[in-house]
Amino acid sequence: MSRPIKRPNPLPALYRWRTNLLQAPLFCLGTIFCGSLSLLFSLWDKNGHQQHAIARLWARFSLLTSFSPLRVLGKENLAACPVAVYASNHTSYMDTPVIFRALPFQFCILARTQLWAIPFIGWYLNRSGQLPIDTSNPRATIASLGNAVKILKKGMSVFVFPEGGRTPNGKLKPFLSGAAFLAIRAQVPLVPMALHGVYDLLPQHTHHFYPGRLTLSVGKPIPTTGLNHHDAEALTEQLRQAIQALYDAIEAPATESIESTVSA
Repeated sequence: MSRPIKRPNPLPALYRWRTNLLQAPLFCLGTIFCGSLSLLFSLWDKNGHQQHAIARLWARFSLLTSFSPLRVLGKENLAACPVAVYASNHTSYMDTPVIFRALPFQFCILARTQLWAIPFIGWYLNRSGQLPIDTSNPRATIASLGNAVKILKKGMSVFVFPEGGRTPNGKLKPFLSGAAFLAIRAQVPLVPMALHGVYDLLPQHTHHFYPGRLTLSVGKPIPTTGLNHHDAEALTEQLRQAIQALYDAIEAPATESIESTVSA
């Protein structure tokens, strides 16, 4: 019988020892190496192309060390818009490697300021021009969103976790309106994406990997042409419903698989 898809609690000793002795050391070494390399390249890489390539290398290595294969559904939707705001549910620290691994183009991340305090990861975010956002400070939030709009108008896509932080239980949290605001202000499409399996790999407040299949499902772009700031709330709800639908579509076959295994 194959192992359960959902993360067991408590986690079996095999996974805890394998993480402590092999996966965590490899992940840390990969982060240190790629972070140092990115800092070096930042001395001359003003447009961030080389640093982004290094981030994708780090993402690929991180997923390899997690022993978790990644599949991307709806790839055609990634090529549908040259510039867009991409938004996904936020389930784990491993969400970021998955996003960098899956998106085949350079983009900017709008992320919580707390990430900037993490060695090497924070240094990369700062030197490569990513955008910190402090949701507890309205003035700082407005400034960060304004900078993100400028980046979109210059022709680079922006990625956002609209929940503002990781889910504690795998379910969607309420959405902040920042992603909708950005898309409306820049008059670019809003692209919903759903992460599945990453929560079970490494949920909040845990330190051990539970490998399994990871999925990123990309939905159809939501147009914003003609919308204004009064439409941000409705667009945010539309985005949340789209991400929930993408997640449910992945979850349904997984649930059926578990039920079939139990019946057998």
